[in-house]
Amino acid sequence: MARLGGVDLPNNKRIDVALCYIYGIGPALSARLLQSTGVKPETRVKELAEADIVKLQQALRDCVIEGDLRRKVTLDVKRLIEIGSYRGQRHRKGLPSRGQRSRTNARTNRKGPKRTVANKKVATK
Repeated sequence: MARLGGVDLPNNKRIDVALCYIYGIGPALSARLLQSTGVKPETRVKELAEADIVKLQQALRDCVIEGDLRRKVTLDVKRLIEIGSYRGQRHRKGLPSRGQRSRTNARTNRKGPKRTVANKKVATK
């Protein structure tokens, strides 16, 4: 099991997919890293040579990933909350902050699972 950026990559995945397990690396950055290091994207993690792992580690030193990136994102959100911007207010209230509809949707962020309301009972005569 290869360890890159403080994350254990799964052995049976292709390296282009396995790099996406690292926080801050998506498919596009993964492809760019592999192209710059000369590692073939279809190579499985367990088949990587030690030299390839070292090349990838050196390429990852230039990227902001994992703990540093999480810290940066958290500080950015705190800054927005402190200055009282609109986005900061939305973060404080736990509402969507990028313009999504919140009257009906926004379940994952705020409202939780859907609860059905029982029908009104009809009075009998």
